[in-house]
Amino acid sequence: MKSPLLSLPGAVPAEGADEGVAAHYGDLFREQRALADGTGFVDLSHRGVVTVTGEDRLSWLHLLLTQHVSELPPGQATEALILSANGHIEHALYLVDDGTTVWAHVEPGTREALLAYLESMKFFYKVEVADRTADTAVVHLPAGSIAGAPEGAVVRETPYGRDLFLPRAGLEAFAAEAGPPAGILAYEALRVEQHRPRLGFETDHRTIPHELGWIGSAVHLQKGCYRGQETVARVHNLGKPPRRLVFLHLDGSEVHLPGPGTEIRLADDGPDGRKVGFVTTSARHHELGPVALALVKRNVPVDARLMAGDTAAAQETVVAP
Repeated sequence: MKSPLLSLPGAVPAEGADEGVAAHYGDLFREQRALADGTGFVDLSHRGVVTVTGEDRLSWLHLLLTQHVSELPPGQATEALILSANGHIEHALYLVDDGTTVWAHVEPGTREALLAYLESMKFFYKVEVADRTADTAVVHLPAGSIAGAPEGAVVRETPYGRDLFLPRAGLEAFAAEAGPPAGILAYEALRVEQHRPRLGFETDHRTIPHELGWIGSAVHLQKGCYRGQETVARVHNLGKPPRRLVFLHLDGSEVHLPGPGTEIRLADDGPDGRKVGFVTTSARHHELGPVALALVKRNVPVDARLMAGDTAAAQETVVAP
Protein backbone atom coordinates (compact mmCIF):
# COMPACT_ATOMS: atom_id res chain seq x y z
CA MET A 1 0.00 0.00 0.00
CA LYS A 2 1.33 3.43 -0.96
CA SER A 3 1.51 5.79 1.98
CA PRO A 4 0.05 9.30 1.67
CA LEU A 5 3.12 10.49 3.60
CA LEU A 6 5.17 10.06 0.43
CA SER A 7 3.81 13.52 -0.43
CA LEU A 8 5.71 15.09 2.50
CA PRO A 9 8.60 17.43 1.55
CA GLY A 10 11.81 15.58 0.66
CA ALA A 11 10.25 12.10 0.68
CA VAL A 12 12.18 9.59 -1.44
CA PRO A 13 10.29 6.30 -1.98
CA ALA A 14 11.78 3.08 -0.63
CA GLU A 15 12.31 0.12 -2.92
CA GLY A 16 12.10 -3.64 -2.55
CA ALA A 17 10.35 -5.09 0.49
CA ASP A 18 9.69 -1.63 1.94
CA GLU A 19 8.15 -0.16 -1.18
CA GLY A 20 5.20 2.07 -0.33
CA VAL A 21 6.80 4.23 2.37
CA ALA A 22 9.68 6.71 2.36
CA ALA A 23 13.28 5.53 2.36
CA HIS A 24 14.24 8.94 3.74
CA TYR A 25 13.15 12.57 3.75
CA GLY A 26 16.38 14.12 2.52
CA ASP A 27 18.83 13.62 5.40
CA LEU A 28 19.44 10.03 6.49
CA PHE A 29 21.80 10.80 9.37
CA ARG A 30 19.68 13.62 10.77
CA GLU A 31 16.71 11.26 10.76
CA GLN A 32 18.72 8.57 12.56
CA ARG A 33 19.92 11.02 15.20
CA ALA A 34 16.36 12.21 15.78
CA LEU A 35 15.14 8.65 16.37
CA ALA A 36 18.10 7.89 18.64
CA ASP A 37 17.22 11.03 20.65
CA GLY A 38 13.59 9.95 20.98
CA THR A 39 12.00 12.39 18.55
CA GLY A 40 10.08 12.00 15.31
CA PHE A 41 8.28 8.94 13.99
CA VAL A 42 8.60 6.26 11.30
CA ASP A 43 5.87 5.47 8.78
CA LEU A 44 5.37 1.69 8.75
CA SER A 45 2.00 1.82 7.03
CA HIS A 46 3.16 -0.63 4.35
CA ARG A 47 3.15 -3.45 6.92
CA GLY A 48 0.24 -5.86 7.12
CA VAL A 49 -2.21 -5.66 10.03
CA VAL A 50 -4.09 -8.75 11.21
CA THR A 51 -6.53 -9.02 14.12
CA VAL A 52 -7.96 -11.96 16.03
CA THR A 53 -11.13 -11.54 18.08
CA GLY A 54 -13.34 -13.93 20.04
CA GLU A 55 -13.25 -15.47 23.49
CA ASP A 56 -10.81 -18.22 22.45
CA ARG A 57 -8.33 -15.87 20.70
CA LEU A 58 -5.45 -16.22 23.18
CA SER A 59 -5.80 -19.95 23.87
CA TRP A 60 -6.12 -20.60 20.13
CA LEU A 61 -3.08 -18.52 19.19
CA HIS A 62 -1.15 -20.23 21.98
CA LEU A 63 -1.53 -23.52 20.06
CA LEU A 64 -0.15 -22.05 16.83
CA LEU A 65 2.60 -19.66 17.88
CA THR A 66 6.05 -20.16 19.35
CA GLN A 67 5.31 -17.67 22.14
CA HIS A 68 3.38 -18.21 25.37
CA VAL A 69 0.27 -16.08 24.86
CA SER A 70 -2.56 -17.96 26.61
CA GLU A 71 -2.40 -15.53 29.54
CA LEU A 72 -1.08 -12.46 27.73
CA PRO A 73 -2.16 -9.39 29.77
CA PRO A 74 -3.88 -6.55 27.92
CA GLY A 75 -1.38 -3.98 26.71
CA GLN A 76 1.69 -6.22 27.02
CA ALA A 77 3.67 -6.44 23.79
CA THR A 78 5.22 -9.65 22.58
CA GLU A 79 6.47 -11.21 19.37
CA ALA A 80 6.01 -14.71 18.02
CA LEU A 81 6.82 -16.95 15.10
CA ILE A 82 5.00 -19.55 13.07
CA LEU A 83 7.23 -22.42 12.03
CA SER A 84 7.03 -25.13 9.43
CA ALA A 85 6.78 -28.76 10.49
CA ASN A 86 10.58 -28.90 10.21
CA GLY A 87 11.07 -25.89 12.45
CA HIS A 88 11.90 -23.34 9.76
CA ILE A 89 10.59 -19.80 10.24
CA GLU A 90 7.57 -18.96 8.08
CA HIS A 91 6.00 -15.92 9.78
CA ALA A 92 6.90 -13.32 12.40
CA LEU A 93 4.11 -11.51 14.27
CA TYR A 94 4.44 -8.44 16.49
CA LEU A 95 1.51 -8.65 18.91
CA VAL A 96 -0.49 -6.84 21.52
CA ASP A 97 -3.91 -7.64 23.01
CA ASP A 98 -6.17 -4.71 23.90
CA GLY A 99 -8.53 -6.76 26.08
CA THR A 100 -10.91 -7.78 23.30
CA THR A 101 -8.70 -8.06 20.20
CA VAL A 102 -5.20 -9.29 19.40
CA TRP A 103 -3.50 -6.86 17.02
CA ALA A 104 -0.46 -7.95 15.01
CA HIS A 105 1.64 -6.29 12.38
CA VAL A 106 3.59 -8.41 9.94
CA GLU A 107 6.06 -8.06 7.09
CA PRO A 108 4.85 -6.59 3.80
CA GLY A 109 3.74 -9.32 1.42
CA THR A 110 3.20 -11.97 4.10
CA ARG A 111 -0.30 -11.26 5.40
CA GLU A 112 -2.21 -13.20 2.73
CA ALA A 113 -0.35 -16.44 3.42
CA LEU A 114 -0.63 -15.83 7.15
CA LEU A 115 -4.37 -15.22 6.93
CA ALA A 116 -4.87 -18.37 4.86
CA TYR A 117 -3.00 -20.43 7.44
CA LEU A 118 -4.89 -18.95 10.38
CA GLU A 119 -8.24 -19.49 8.67
CA SER A 120 -7.34 -23.12 7.98
CA MET A 121 -6.66 -23.69 11.69
CA LYS A 122 -9.86 -22.22 13.18
CA PHE A 123 -11.78 -25.51 13.44
CA PHE A 124 -14.32 -25.24 16.29
CA TYR A 125 -12.60 -22.38 18.16
CA LYS A 126 -14.53 -19.19 18.83
CA VAL A 127 -12.26 -16.83 16.92
CA GLU A 128 -12.50 -14.45 14.00
CA VAL A 129 -9.47 -13.48 11.92
CA ALA A 130 -9.48 -10.26 9.93
CA ASP A 131 -7.20 -8.38 7.55
CA ARG A 132 -7.19 -4.79 8.83
CA THR A 133 -4.46 -3.45 6.56
CA ALA A 134 -6.83 -1.40 4.42
CA ASP A 135 -8.15 0.62 7.38
CA THR A 136 -5.26 0.49 9.87
CA ALA A 137 -1.74 1.87 9.56
CA VAL A 138 1.29 1.20 11.76
CA VAL A 139 3.64 3.99 12.84
CA HIS A 140 6.63 3.80 15.16
CA LEU A 141 7.58 6.23 17.91
CA PRO A 142 11.15 5.75 19.14
CA ALA A 143 12.11 4.96 22.73
CA GLY A 144 12.03 8.12 24.80
CA SER A 145 9.43 9.83 22.64
CA ILE A 146 6.99 12.03 24.55
CA ALA A 147 4.57 12.19 21.62
CA GLY A 148 1.08 11.14 22.58
CA ALA A 149 -0.93 8.40 20.94
CA PRO A 150 -4.13 9.60 19.26
CA GLU A 151 -7.37 8.68 20.97
CA GLY A 152 -8.44 5.18 20.00
CA ALA A 153 -5.00 4.05 18.85
CA VAL A 154 -3.80 0.64 19.99
CA VAL A 155 -0.30 0.91 21.46
CA ARG A 156 2.36 -1.78 21.43
CA GLU A 157 5.19 -0.65 23.73
CA THR A 158 8.61 -2.29 23.56
CA PRO A 159 12.13 -1.40 24.78
CA TYR A 160 12.78 0.04 21.31
CA GLY A 161 9.74 2.32 21.21
CA ARG A 162 6.01 2.24 20.62
CA ASP A 163 4.19 0.82 17.62
CA LEU A 164 0.83 2.49 17.11
CA PHE A 165 -2.09 0.97 15.23
CA LEU A 166 -3.90 4.02 13.82
CA PRO A 167 -6.92 4.49 11.58
CA ARG A 168 -5.35 4.81 8.13
CA ALA A 169 -7.56 7.81 7.42
CA GLY A 170 -5.88 9.68 10.29
CA LEU A 171 -2.29 9.05 9.19
CA GLU A 172 -1.69 12.49 7.70
CA ALA A 173 -3.19 14.26 10.71
CA PHE A 174 -0.96 12.21 13.01
CA ALA A 175 2.12 13.10 10.94
CA ALA A 176 1.34 16.80 11.24
CA GLU A 177 1.42 16.53 15.05
CA ALA A 178 4.08 13.88 15.69
CA GLY A 179 7.22 15.76 14.76
CA PRO A 180 9.77 15.23 11.99
CA PRO A 181 9.34 12.04 9.95
CA ALA A 182 12.19 9.55 9.62
CA GLY A 183 12.46 7.14 6.73
CA ILE A 184 12.71 3.39 6.79
CA LEU A 185 16.48 3.53 6.17
CA ALA A 186 17.00 5.32 9.50
CA TYR A 187 14.77 2.79 11.24
CA GLU A 188 16.69 -0.09 9.64
CA ALA A 189 20.09 1.33 10.62
CA LEU A 190 19.00 1.40 14.27
CA ARG A 191 17.55 -2.11 13.94
CA VAL A 192 20.92 -3.37 12.72
CA GLU A 193 22.66 -1.61 15.61
CA GLN A 194 20.24 -3.31 18.01
CA HIS A 195 20.94 -6.74 16.45
CA ARG A 196 17.24 -7.33 15.80
CA PRO A 197 16.49 -9.89 13.05
CA ARG A 198 13.79 -9.32 10.46
CA LEU A 199 11.83 -11.94 8.55
CA GLY A 200 12.85 -12.04 4.91
CA PHE A 201 16.08 -10.19 5.63
CA GLU A 202 17.88 -12.34 8.20
CA THR A 203 15.88 -15.42 7.22
CA ASP A 204 15.85 -17.77 4.27
CA HIS A 205 13.92 -20.97 3.59
CA ARG A 206 15.91 -22.98 6.15
CA THR A 207 16.38 -20.55 9.03
CA ILE A 208 15.56 -21.82 12.51
CA PRO A 209 14.98 -19.46 15.47
CA HIS A 210 18.17 -20.39 17.33
CA GLU A 211 20.33 -18.97 14.55
CA LEU A 212 18.97 -15.45 15.02
CA GLY A 213 18.68 -15.17 18.80
CA TRP A 214 14.88 -15.41 18.68
CA ILE A 215 14.83 -17.97 21.51
CA GLY A 216 13.28 -16.19 24.46
CA SER A 217 12.08 -13.03 22.75
CA ALA A 218 9.87 -14.85 20.23
CA VAL A 219 10.14 -18.53 21.22
CA HIS A 220 9.07 -19.76 24.67
CA LEU A 221 10.82 -22.99 25.62
CA GLN A 222 8.40 -24.08 28.36
CA LYS A 223 5.08 -23.93 26.52
CA GLY A 224 2.94 -26.65 25.01
CA CYS A 225 3.04 -28.21 21.60
CA TYR A 226 3.08 -26.22 18.36
CA ARG A 227 4.16 -26.96 14.83
CA GLY A 228 7.95 -27.20 14.62
CA GLN A 229 8.44 -27.56 18.37
CA GLU A 230 10.35 -30.82 18.00
CA THR A 231 13.13 -29.06 16.07
CA VAL A 232 13.25 -26.20 18.58
CA ALA A 233 13.55 -28.59 21.53
CA ARG A 234 16.05 -30.89 19.84
CA VAL A 235 18.45 -28.12 18.86
CA HIS A 236 18.13 -26.43 22.24
CA ASN A 237 18.70 -29.59 24.26
CA LEU A 238 20.98 -31.71 22.10
CA GLY A 239 22.84 -29.59 19.63
CA LYS A 240 23.73 -26.24 18.14
CA PRO A 241 22.25 -24.40 15.15
CA PRO A 242 24.26 -24.69 11.92
CA ARG A 243 24.58 -20.90 11.55
CA ARG A 244 24.68 -17.87 13.83
CA LEU A 245 23.87 -14.19 13.50
CA VAL A 246 26.76 -11.73 13.75
CA PHE A 247 27.09 -7.95 13.72
CA LEU A 248 29.72 -6.56 11.38
CA HIS A 249 31.72 -3.34 11.48
CA LEU A 250 32.60 -2.70 7.84
CA ASP A 251 35.60 -0.94 6.38
CA GLY A 252 34.52 2.70 6.15
CA SER A 253 36.84 3.51 3.26
CA GLU A 254 34.66 1.58 0.83
CA VAL A 255 32.18 3.65 -1.19
CA HIS A 256 29.60 0.91 -1.65
CA LEU A 257 27.96 -1.18 1.05
CA PRO A 258 27.98 -4.96 0.55
CA GLY A 259 24.34 -5.72 -0.13
CA PRO A 260 22.20 -8.60 1.09
CA GLY A 261 23.50 -11.93 -0.16
CA THR A 262 27.11 -10.75 -0.42
CA GLU A 263 29.33 -13.74 0.33
CA ILE A 264 31.49 -13.71 3.45
CA ARG A 265 34.89 -15.39 3.54
CA LEU A 266 37.71 -15.62 6.04
CA ALA A 267 40.16 -12.79 5.31
CA ASP A 268 43.15 -15.06 5.92
CA ASP A 269 41.98 -17.42 3.17
CA GLY A 270 42.21 -14.75 0.48
CA PRO A 271 39.70 -13.98 -2.30
CA ASP A 272 39.42 -17.64 -3.32
CA GLY A 273 38.63 -18.89 0.18
CA ARG A 274 35.50 -20.85 0.90
CA LYS A 275 32.24 -19.09 1.65
CA VAL A 276 31.39 -19.08 5.38
CA GLY A 277 28.26 -16.93 5.34
CA PHE A 278 26.46 -14.00 3.74
CA VAL A 279 25.33 -10.47 4.52
CA THR A 280 21.64 -10.15 5.41
CA THR A 281 21.23 -6.38 6.01
CA SER A 282 23.72 -3.53 5.66
CA ALA A 283 23.33 0.11 6.65
CA ARG A 284 25.15 3.38 7.19
CA HIS A 285 24.90 4.30 10.85
CA HIS A 286 25.18 7.89 12.04
CA GLU A 287 27.76 6.99 14.72
CA LEU A 288 29.15 3.55 13.87
CA GLY A 289 29.61 4.08 10.14
CA PRO A 290 28.92 1.19 7.76
CA VAL A 291 27.56 -1.84 9.61
CA ALA A 292 25.73 -5.05 8.77
CA LEU A 293 24.08 -8.16 10.08
CA ALA A 294 25.17 -11.48 8.62
CA LEU A 295 24.68 -15.20 8.99
CA VAL A 296 27.88 -17.24 9.26
CA LYS A 297 28.62 -20.89 9.92
CA ARG A 298 28.58 -21.72 13.60
CA ASN A 299 32.19 -22.86 13.66
CA VAL A 300 33.62 -19.58 12.31
CA PRO A 301 35.93 -18.34 15.11
CA VAL A 302 34.51 -15.32 16.93
CA ASP A 303 37.81 -13.46 16.47
CA ALA A 304 38.23 -14.30 12.78
CA ARG A 305 38.78 -11.43 10.36
CA LEU A 306 36.16 -11.54 7.63
CA MET A 307 35.65 -10.23 4.14
CA ALA A 308 32.17 -9.29 2.94
CA GLY A 309 32.79 -9.38 -0.77
CA ASP A 310 35.72 -6.96 -1.15
CA THR A 311 35.03 -5.19 2.14
CA ALA A 312 36.94 -5.99 5.33
CA ALA A 313 34.68 -6.73 8.29
CA ALA A 314 35.16 -7.19 12.03
CA GLN A 315 32.50 -9.27 13.76
CA GLU A 316 30.69 -8.93 17.08
CA THR A 317 28.94 -12.00 18.46
CA VAL A 318 25.15 -11.86 18.52
CA VAL A 319 24.43 -15.59 18.80
CA ALA A 320 27.11 -17.55 20.60
CA PRO A 321 28.71 -20.45 18.68
